[in-house]
Amino acid sequence: MNDVNDAHASSAVVIGGTGFLGRHICTALAAHGYDVLAVARKSVQPIPGARFLPLDVASATVEDIAEAVGSADLVVNAAGDIGADDEERMTAEHVLLVDQLVRAVSTLRRRPRLLQLGTVHEYGPVPEGTAIAEDHPTAPGSLYARTKLAGSRIVLDATEAGRVDGCVLRLTNGCGPGAPLHGFLGRLAAQLRATSEDAPLTLTVVDDQRDFVDVRDIAEAVVLAAGTRATGRLINIGSGTATSMRELAGILVSVSGVPPHLVRKGQAPVHSKGGAWTQADIRLARGLLGWSPRVPLERSLRDLWAAS
Repeated sequence: MNDVNDAHASSAVVIGGTGFLGRHICTALAAHGYDVLAVARKSVQPIPGARFLPLDVASATVEDIAEAVGSADLVVNAAGDIGADDEERMTAEHVLLVDQLVRAVSTLRRRPRLLQLGTVHEYGPVPEGTAIAEDHPTAPGSLYARTKLAGSRIVLDATEAGRVDGCVLRLTNGCGPGAPLHGFLGRLAAQLRATSEDAPLTLTVVDDQRDFVDVRDIAEAVVLAAGTRATGRLINIGSGTATSMRELAGILVSVSGVPPHLVRKGQAPVHSKGGAWTQADIRLARGLLGWSPRVPLERSLRDLWAAS
């Protein structure tokens, strides 16, 4: 893998390049001098600095995938679907897609670096107050987390076997501009946009505490991991802080400028499904990648609101 500062322009392929994470990753890689190709089922809006290739990697042949990534120095798998609750679909996007991608990369004479984006939820529920390090046992409690863990293991096992030069970044919850509607913050922003004197918002928030990190910080972690020899490693990427979901909602309501009397508090269960606490231990990312989160949560939510 060429260092991003080399005179030779490195090339990168981002699978799922038109999604929330993928778009920001494409933008960050292009800003660091990469020739970027975004691969996804369908194009949405053009991504500055990136070309686009329509390809459904989940159903494509190994040969088609190999052709798409064959000239790349870096392949980032940012594909995934947190909003679905369908086992066949989740397995296709989080397990079969990764398996096909690994098979394709392993056939290439000059193998690109492969970065798999996993999730902190692969660890499963943990006791409140736990800073989750990379050696914490995995016990995923949801279909999404189980299938994502299977994908992470495919990359790590293939790397151990010498088939690919792989690394897994295990992400906490992403926030910032472009947050998707199926996520809590994107959905809340849309609800606040629709709030009026005639249509006040009843806001129901579970009493969870979760680690949220700005999507641009995630993208910068990808850039650093691409240029660092962290082969076979599993690295947490998060803010390193657990924030109350109620506090998070309060910040977004405040930056939206919606009058407080138009937002009413509803009743909610004490905790949501799948664990009420996430806080990543990010010391390895600091030491190995030289990475730390830089975007404060309030700024992230202000930018989310401005872009919504």
